[in-house]
Amino acid sequence: MSIALLLQLADGRFPAGGHAHSNGTEPACSIGDVVDIASLSRYVEGRLGTSGRVDAAFAAAACAAAGADRTSWRRLDDELAARTLSPALRRAGRTLGRQMLRAGERVWPSPVYLAVRAASPEGPFQPVALGAVAAAAGMTPTDAASCALHHLLTSITSAAVRLLGLDPFEIARVNASFAARLDEIAAEATVSASGPPEDLPADVGLLLDVLAEDHTRWDVRLFSS
Repeated sequence: MSIALLLQLADGRFPAGGHAHSNGTEPACSIGDVVDIASLSRYVEGRLGTSGRVDAAFAAAACAAAGADRTSWRRLDDELAARTLSPALRRAGRTLGRQMLRAGERVWPSPVYLAVRAASPEGPFQPVALGAVAAAAGMTPTDAASCALHHLLTSITSAAVRLLGLDPFEIARVNASFAARLDEIAAEATVSASGPPEDLPADVGLLLDVLAEDHTRWDVRLFSS
């Protein structure tokens, strides 16, 4: 696998729409969960251990399922839907999934996208789409899991810069401090990806779902989610 390709997919400038989403950071800031570097680090740790584990596992499983049929893709998407309680997060996840597929098709053409689209006409969730794109690019399930975790981490921390005006140098330090944790979760995701979709991690943060629904009712907001 080319490191250059992995870096391209992990790059925040990859045109998959992630810049418009804070991954829950905006509502977390509004209730005082994230106010400075220390609280941001705690928030990231909590997210990595819950939604991060889920995203990584489903991205790895989707990458491993590159040659699967429509039914297998549908099972993956249905299982992730069952783990996404908030309708707002479901909409955001599918929006990001559609954008990820559109970008992936232009950069790494592959028949895999036809099966994914056939299984999820409304658009797959972002981790499933990410896994499909990673497979099309010739990456491994571990690569897909690592990308999913990197996207989660950097969407949270970059949003905190915009929302709170935090020091970008400190943010870079926070990102680097989680490198070993991301590798650990990615390795776990790769192992779990070999099993049936219903056995993939189901860690959830209920407050995230509640805040996501509240966020949709704001009159003014900087991010879509």
